[in-house]
Amino acid sequence: MVFSQPNQPGSPTAPEGMVVDAAGLPAKAVVPEPPSPQGSGPGGWIESTIAELRRVVWPSRQQLISESVAVLLMVTISAAAIASLDRFFHWLSQLLFR
Repeated sequence: MVFSQPNQPGSPTAPEGMVVDAAGLPAKAVVPEPPSPQGSGPGGWIESTIAELRRVVWPSRQQLISESVAVLLMVTISAAAIASLDRFFHWLSQLLFR
């Protein structure tokens, strides 16, 4: 785990804003990869898109189904809650503004 936090007054640790790991040691810098020459041509974006899609970690069928069911369940519960609140306030407004 890597943290970036300000030093406490009088603390002899790293300079202000320096990234340190959980042990308080300076974290290793992550150097981004240089842009590849394959994406520089007019059709290079297709190659770079395919390369990015190969890096994607796709979910398993079971994970996809279970997460889809969870999303549908939450959407249904949210819609029911909003509809019930709407009906309640409609009923309340009918009582107040007759």
